[in-house]
Amino acid sequence: MFDEIPLQRPQTPLLDTVNSGADLRVLSEKQLPQLAEELREFLLYTVGQTGGHFGAGLGVVELTIALHYVFNTPEDRIVWDVGHQTYPHKILTGRREQMATIRQAEGLAGFPKRSESPYDTFGVGHSSTSISAALGMALANRDLEQRHKTVAVIGDGAMTAGMAFEALNHAAHTKADLLVVLNDNNMSISPNVGGLATYFSRIWASKFYTSLRESGKKVLGGLPQARELARKAEEHMKGMVSPSTLFEELGFYYVGPIDGHDIPRLTHDLRNLSDIPGAKLLHVITQKGKGFAPAERDPVGYHALNKIEPKSRGKAQASGTSKIKYQDIFGNWLCHTAGRDRKLIAITPAMCEGSGMVEFSRKFPERFYDVAIAEQHAVTLAAGLACEGFKPVVAIYSTFLQRAYDQLVHDVALQNLDVTFAIDRAGLVGEDGPTHSGCFDISFLRCVPNLILAAPSDENECHQLLATAYQYAGPAAVRYPRGTGPGEAIQQEWQRLPIGQGRQILRGRQVAILNFGALLADAKEVAEQYGYSLYDMRWIKPLDTQMVLQAATQCDLIVTMEEGSTAGGAGAAVAEFLAAQGLVKPLLILGIPDHFIEHASRPKQLAEAGLDKTGMEKAITARLHTINQPNAARIGAL
Repeated sequence: MFDEIPLQRPQTPLLDTVNSGADLRVLSEKQLPQLAEELREFLLYTVGQTGGHFGAGLGVVELTIALHYVFNTPEDRIVWDVGHQTYPHKILTGRREQMATIRQAEGLAGFPKRSESPYDTFGVGHSSTSISAALGMALANRDLEQRHKTVAVIGDGAMTAGMAFEALNHAAHTKADLLVVLNDNNMSISPNVGGLATYFSRIWASKFYTSLRESGKKVLGGLPQARELARKAEEHMKGMVSPSTLFEELGFYYVGPIDGHDIPRLTHDLRNLSDIPGAKLLHVITQKGKGFAPAERDPVGYHALNKIEPKSRGKAQASGTSKIKYQDIFGNWLCHTAGRDRKLIAITPAMCEGSGMVEFSRKFPERFYDVAIAEQHAVTLAAGLACEGFKPVVAIYSTFLQRAYDQLVHDVALQNLDVTFAIDRAGLVGEDGPTHSGCFDISFLRCVPNLILAAPSDENECHQLLATAYQYAGPAAVRYPRGTGPGEAIQQEWQRLPIGQGRQILRGRQVAILNFGALLADAKEVAEQYGYSLYDMRWIKPLDTQMVLQAATQCDLIVTMEEGSTAGGAGAAVAEFLAAQGLVKPLLILGIPDHFIEHASRPKQLAEAGLDKTGMEKAITARLHTINQPNAARIGAL
């Protein structure tokens, strides 16, 4: 058991010999517990150096070793779900010395990535995809008459999503040779909720069952034969209501639950199951944060860590900062508004902590619904509540809203229902990379009828636009970035901002910058330095067309600025409006280009996209130079 994170690289003589699955399989089974100890210590050290996902990896150290020990990886396929837990997998598969670069620019990705290693069989980042992907691989193996084994590793939190059960249902129907390992640690990022999560434990924890069991022990204590008969009867009763019934009814051969930290038991059962054809499920029980005492006590807080500086020895801090974050602005607004309006209902798909809803869940538990990893259900649940006169607020990350697009269009917007979407992590998100970036919400929301969409530029606007969107009698969305803002003071008493109206910040010459969202601070520096006009547009839909016309008449070049995809984004909305008015005006659209921005710090990602101060300056200067060239020279340059 470790109580602190080592600041010096630990001595790991056994681990240092393992750079592949083949190296691991050379070891004797008696050496594997030592390897697990060294792997756990090295994981603590590397995450302390770089920051990153933490608790989930500690919990699957033994399971990861057993999988690579039993299966002939990478020829045999292991498909991980989400990927928070794959740091041990990366360490064992040739990337140990690169772990110091994880989640950094041009370094290792924080999640499995196919281009990074042949051991990363499927790129993940969103939950509940592993069984579907593994089933596809298993079916391909069968059709190609290959003898590769396929394993999907999925957590109990990810198992709450409907997609997982769609795959389970189909897997049994196909009779594919597939092993599903259910890693049951009773924790996703947030505590699991719902019937499935409680099913595994409800029977054994019930007062009726435990009292009956203890009474039976007392009565039969002096009768060994009768007690043995009762024990067997108990096992049969368990079998009728245990998880095995659930999965075996779906057509899976079920084994478990077993101790996921017992390497001999893991390797034994994995070997046996690998020889059994068809669909199998191994249910393992693990402890998130296993081996690091603070993480065992606080698995939510230690889901991820910031980099640990030397002065923090023994006092590892969970991810966070003392400055107020946009998610906390939302959480404060939510509590403030709920105190005034009893019709407010808050919904989240398993992101209570990340969305800043912990305080709301404590103050208003009867009006809080964490629906587990079920984004589609979250949105349609909100639609049903809105039909009955409630005012639901759906707190969801931009990248996860993608999973509920049909529900947003068909169930909410088409019926013009009063649902407010608080879209967190809009734009680039830094080290988590493209699987978690929220680059597309402007494009896929702007085209939806009935829906209005706002993009605040600072903390106070976020608070006020949330209030405005909530008061709108129809579908409304407010998108805001990860992390902190520029430090604007927040007016707690909300004022309803005019829908579809922005504000002019600077009046200048030659160039008009139309800013949509959180890039205003850098845009203002550029505008002040060069004497440009600057507008904070606030609304993407409806667009402030009068402000666009004003900018068009007062400048030589319109520049739009957004932290979203340029294809179909806010700049495209400006271009469409100008074209519809028959106005020919030079236009520069700055946003996220048409490629995925790889993981790096958020400032580096913004720089790559040309959305930092330097990038803005260069792009505007280059376009002005083109505009000022004679027409013949411009055509020749093209």
